[in-house]
Amino acid sequence: MTSYEYLLSDIDTIKGIGNKTAKLFKKKNINTIFDLLWSLPRDFIDRENLVKINELQIGKIQTIVIDVKKYVFPRVRNLPNRVLCEDDTGKLECVFFNSYEGYIKKILPINAKVTISGKIGYYKKKYQITNPTHISSDNNSVKKIFTNYNLTDGLNEKKYYKIINDVLENIPDLKEWHRPEILNKFNNISWKDSILELHNPKNIKRKGFFLNRLIFDEIISTFLINSNIRNNIKKIKKRKKIFGLKPFNSIKKKINYKLTNDQINALEEINRDLKSDKKMFRLLQGDVGSGKTIVALIASLNVIKSSCQVGFMAPTEILAKQHYELAKKLFDKKINVALLTSKTDYKERKKILDNLNKNKINMLIGTHSLFQDKIKFFNLGLIIIDEQHKFGVKQRKKLSDKGGDDCDILVMSATPIPRTMVMTIFGDMDTSVIKNKPKNRKEIKTYSKLDTKLDEIISFVKKQINNNNQIFWVCPLIEESKKIDHQSAIQRYESLKKKFNYKVGLLHGSMEKDKKNDILLKFLNKEIDILVSTTVIEVGIDFPDANLIIIENANKFGLSQLHQLRGRVGRGYKDSYCILMFKSSLSENARKRINILKNTNDGFKISEEDMKLRGYGDLLGFKQSGIQSFRLADPVINEDLFLLAEKEIKKIELEKINIDKYLPLLKLYDRADILNDLA
Repeated sequence: MTSYEYLLSDIDTIKGIGNKTAKLFKKKNINTIFDLLWSLPRDFIDRENLVKINELQIGKIQTIVIDVKKYVFPRVRNLPNRVLCEDDTGKLECVFFNSYEGYIKKILPINAKVTISGKIGYYKKKYQITNPTHISSDNNSVKKIFTNYNLTDGLNEKKYYKIINDVLENIPDLKEWHRPEILNKFNNISWKDSILELHNPKNIKRKGFFLNRLIFDEIISTFLINSNIRNNIKKIKKRKKIFGLKPFNSIKKKINYKLTNDQINALEEINRDLKSDKKMFRLLQGDVGSGKTIVALIASLNVIKSSCQVGFMAPTEILAKQHYELAKKLFDKKINVALLTSKTDYKERKKILDNLNKNKINMLIGTHSLFQDKIKFFNLGLIIIDEQHKFGVKQRKKLSDKGGDDCDILVMSATPIPRTMVMTIFGDMDTSVIKNKPKNRKEIKTYSKLDTKLDEIISFVKKQINNNNQIFWVCPLIEESKKIDHQSAIQRYESLKKKFNYKVGLLHGSMEKDKKNDILLKFLNKEIDILVSTTVIEVGIDFPDANLIIIENANKFGLSQLHQLRGRVGRGYKDSYCILMFKSSLSENARKRINILKNTNDGFKISEEDMKLRGYGDLLGFKQSGIQSFRLADPVINEDLFLLAEKEIKKIELEKINIDKYLPLLKLYDRADILNDLA
């Protein structure tokens, strides 16, 4: 067994842990010895200072030296056993529930001088300690600072201390994986010593070289895997795609606005990848309304002109249809673009699949089913995946393999996230960023209104409808109370229906997919003036006549989510508005979020602020996405360590250092399973 394999051993291999105790640990998701090391102390208990009985403070844990004077063992069942004790300043009772007389006499012999520690109580004018946690005739074994761990039912403090101390004493010395220059930045502390310091009660505030070293280990383990995937993909030799400026110029003539510098730069980076002999694996990241789709379609046309096919996957049927209609409008009529969704009838589907396999279709647009095994392209040269920020590393790698060696991959995301998060979540990919929006996009004016001003809001809605505009009305959906919030959407729908002559629609997560699509199509076709919805409004869909969004209980949402919702309007050329409704009793954080949103339309700035306020794990559902979470590292607080890890990865890549050197690190931090899957 290698030294790190001991750390990955099952929890029941620890001496003193049987099946019953192992089950208790596994309830807390502690399955291995390594997991136990990350069940960190929540605080510490200082038992060092001795006090006299007349100095005791009720409710505090304190340590006293007492003389044992008398036992009171009642003959009535269920009454506690008591031991009367004293010192030269007063008297105290030790109270025991569920303890045998023999055990009590052993630990507290009559006339013995004993050091005890526990929480001080007061009952019938007497100080008490109920079930003292530490009792010893040796002062020094009690007079210590003890770490305090979160215990699960059935695990007592004494047993837990014994187990964790046994593990800490047996931590192996692992062979150092960092270069001396890196280690020097952390005062040359080893991994083992860092773990010991992490459990040292004196370090309960968790600051110092030991912590930074452990945080860096977490970050670099993720970056190593990303680097490995990136390098393996770059090793794949593909046929270069050959095209000129003609496709770009043909689309430029058909759009009535000038591409931004960011769009042009992103396109140049994509084109460089397409023309190279290395496989493209790139993320195109941009704020809502920044014009990613145009960039993707120009890249698609370049690929088609180089005699390859394109597959474009959208998250929903309505968005797929929108992409299809835009492609048909922008592309030459000679280019055959097809749409494949669950609504495509059997005969049409069969015809599409047959034509696809015979190279009679240049571009196929559809939803997730686009890349099923039975769908065969003749010569697939580019896969575009829209709005897939929740794909994990493994899924993206499988997707990359799907198209074969000659197929490039472009993933698009409208989720502006800070650079440290891009490095972590999308570090296996090259990244292009579009920050600036086209000049034809009007800035959305954002206002906040108390929910008591509902009549004013209704009046403004009527004015917009009279001007031939449409409205989104969003009600919150909270995980803990879906039923309650679902009802609030229905109630709002019913009340608005009475005011607006039934031209009101309702959309929520419990609806069937076809019903949702039907409602969205009705809204798109202007059969509905107001769409009352929970947060299921589809990302990326253009509703050009929707120029007002009202978000009820705006304080219930995170900043990034509010920004994404706001992006549902302002897709056309009209003045657009967002009204954030809230109750008067707002928390300080909620006020901050609303004010930030009112003051900026910059999604990247908003996501930075969101992370500062709520933490990276909550940002737009990344916590629920299956993406590897960190135990210690935080992309906001530890930005300097993320940047250091980025530099170190570049050095490792440049010097072609074998990843095997870091195998213990990857194994310990749960990254090796990804490595095995990608081998």
